[in-house]
Amino acid sequence: MATTYDIPEVLDRREGPSGEVVLRRHGTLLQIIVNGCFLMDTSDGRSERRLVDAALNALDRRAAPAVLIGGLGVGFSLAHAAANPRWGRITVVERERAVIDWHRDGPLAELSREALADSRTEIVEADLIDFVNETSATFDALCLDIDNGPGWTVTEGNDGLYSAAGLASCARVLRPGGVLAVWSAQPSPEFEGSLRNAGFRYVRTEEIPVARGVPDAVHLGVRPG
Repeated sequence: MATTYDIPEVLDRREGPSGEVVLRRHGTLLQIIVNGCFLMDTSDGRSERRLVDAALNALDRRAAPAVLIGGLGVGFSLAHAAANPRWGRITVVERERAVIDWHRDGPLAELSREALADSRTEIVEADLIDFVNETSATFDALCLDIDNGPGWTVTEGNDGLYSAAGLASCARVLRPGGVLAVWSAQPSPEFEGSLRNAGFRYVRTEEIPVARGVPDAVHLGVRPG
């Protein structure tokens, strides 16, 4: 008897600022694909939630800290932040209009509807690198999840975020004692070194076990007070 495999169903396909972005349904999962590169899906979300929690835990007990989430994705990070009343302002920067639309009135709305309705939430349609270079706003935490990691970027232009100049821009928009948290599909000792060279303190990596393969990771650094 022939084996039957689920064939992913394309729900939407668009051209965005950095190329093709696709939303697929594969069985019960929703998947985001950028230029043919798998970015994320709705299978778990533990590491995205850890990204937000690790940043909050690394902060001092300041009241209503403001967080910038880089990348809306499937909405796990935003939904988790909005579910915690301790966070103050929650700003999400997403460059793909398609992803924003999928959350506002598309297949991903179920995951983020309550978070988008939260008065603390603001969605900004912009490239994250441009935003951190140009904004006059400051934040207590930056939770960045726009790539598969510092060494596995979705587009070449994202490399600049993890460079000395990019990390300096991240530090500029952080308040003293603020936390930079960066999600990665695998731990990166090289990026830990980059964080230290950029002046971040208390640099460490939290690993999140996955079903198979190397663990996901959250890289953390604190801007000096």
